[in-house]
Amino acid sequence: MLKMGGYGLLRFSLPITPDASRELDWLVIGLSLIAVVYIGFVALMQSDMKKLIAYSSVAHMGFVTLGAFLAFDIQGSTGALRGAVNGLDGAMIQMISHGLISGALFLCIGVMYDRLHSREISAYGGVINVMPKFGAFMVLFALANCGLPGTSGFVGEFLVILAAFKANVWFAFLAATTLILGAAYTLWLVKRVIFGPIANDQVAAMKDLNGREFLVLGVLAVAVLALGLWPAPLVQTMEATVQHLLQQLAVSKIPVA
Repeated sequence: MLKMGGYGLLRFSLPITPDASRELDWLVIGLSLIAVVYIGFVALMQSDMKKLIAYSSVAHMGFVTLGAFLAFDIQGSTGALRGAVNGLDGAMIQMISHGLISGALFLCIGVMYDRLHSREISAYGGVINVMPKFGAFMVLFALANCGLPGTSGFVGEFLVILAAFKANVWFAFLAATTLILGAAYTLWLVKRVIFGPIANDQVAAMKDLNGREFLVLGVLAVAVLALGLWPAPLVQTMEATVQHLLQQLAVSKIPVA
């Protein structure tokens, strides 16, 4: 549903009502930066794994709206919309990447919940000692959630931050805080749940991935790595759409009297 909101902005708000979008871009950018920074701290305080990933999703979607609405500020700073391509590309890639990574992390939590019937972080510890295959997948998706280069999580965020520099250096600075906050809440989650000594007898009795679970998580892992290592085909596919959207943004829909 979060991606539906991003799609609505890119598909309807920006091309159909560019004048209203231009007038209210400050509001969307402000809310986007609040989502990136404030929600990052909210995620850091969660004790429930599913809530932590859910708040993380909100923070990452802030990059989508930020990348989409930077176009007008870039035009004001550079005199052209050409530099907004990075922001729009980053927003679209971030939506796809977020669907892969967030979905994979929710599945990982579901795998653990199926065995222990708890989503509380405190109920786990040392999972990798009894579920090494699962632990490898969980660490991969967690690193992708942090924006590790070579994963899909890096590509969208990097492009949006590049676009933010062209609009306003402070936008870029605040957006880049996700590199610290995202690593803080995600890696702290992994440390408490996956690594360390086995926490209790319930964790010791957990079974590693079965064939179905391994297949589903394996497909998502391949997609996350493929998009991170070779995003060019996706960027080329989006090029015509992005250029058309820039043309729509450049033309006012308000008739001149």
